[in-house]
Amino acid sequence: MTKEASFYSKESQLAVRCFLCTHRCFIKNKATGICGVRANQEGILYALNYGQVIAAHIDPIEKKPLFHFSPGTNSYSLACVGCNFKCTFCQNWQISQAAFSRKIGIDGFMVTPEKVIEEACRHHCPSISYTYTEPTIYFEFACDCASLAKKNGIYNVFVTNGYMGKDALVAISPYLDAANVDLKSFRQDFYHTFCQASLQPVLDTIALMHSLHIWIEITTLIIPGINDSEEELRDIARFLSSIDRSIPWHLSAFHPDYKLTDVRPTPPEILQKAYTIGKGEGLEYVYMGNIYTERGSNTYCPSCRKLLIERKGFAVIAQQIRQGACPYCGLHIAGFGF
Repeated sequence: MTKEASFYSKESQLAVRCFLCTHRCFIKNKATGICGVRANQEGILYALNYGQVIAAHIDPIEKKPLFHFSPGTNSYSLACVGCNFKCTFCQNWQISQAAFSRKIGIDGFMVTPEKVIEEACRHHCPSISYTYTEPTIYFEFACDCASLAKKNGIYNVFVTNGYMGKDALVAISPYLDAANVDLKSFRQDFYHTFCQASLQPVLDTIALMHSLHIWIEITTLIIPGINDSEEELRDIARFLSSIDRSIPWHLSAFHPDYKLTDVRPTPPEILQKAYTIGKGEGLEYVYMGNIYTERGSNTYCPSCRKLLIERKGFAVIAQQIRQGACPYCGLHIAGFGF
């Protein structure tokens, strides 16, 4: 199904400019933006992937990863094809980087927002996560689902690269409860080389989400020899700490995939280094994921250091937070749904 897109303007009789994300693509007639799913047809921009769901699963909210938002619950998780990044290390490249053809249409099965809400309710999921690919590029469908979910008492989560335009983020903010933002690096050359994007818009999105009172957690995929220097990791930690020391930082181990297969997997000691740097720069909640560690996925009180949430993989084994506070010292634990 196609639907007229939001956030675009006509640049000439047939050309348009898309403002949905920070790429701000200039799109000629019969062409698409960098995402491949927003197409100019005779001067009207259409979202080709509206309602074309390519993946739908029931996931633990911890898989997003969100550790401070309704921990221990499931989230109805869905995606449409496409992405506005071209990451060479993409873990979901089969759907995010899928080739598009107007002759064969957009991959996926047609789903209405009403059906999404129905499925979330049927599976007793208190939240819906727009994930796996980039939710920004199926904004119209996500927004329709999110507004309907809000009316039904269901929370909405974006797992995003943070490249959404400011106007789009403000527009969906009344419905958006939480987000995990990939902060892939703190270097512009990394974003340019590996993602065909820029760093600053991602930093701006993180700051804006925080100011809009959207609960945010940050994930950084640590790639050995590429974004794992002590200086860069410290820059990320200091940036997050400057916004809010209670923003959780998820350090994720890299595994070779897609076009980046000549780099070794991230060894545990590199994640531990990043963890130590994050804590040293004042971040209260730092986690290590995508690799087994004995303590790296647990939540500890920033004040008394007591174990508050014990996790094994994505499963919550024990949860001791009471009414949003540490039962040992009474410190408020940042987050939602404890």
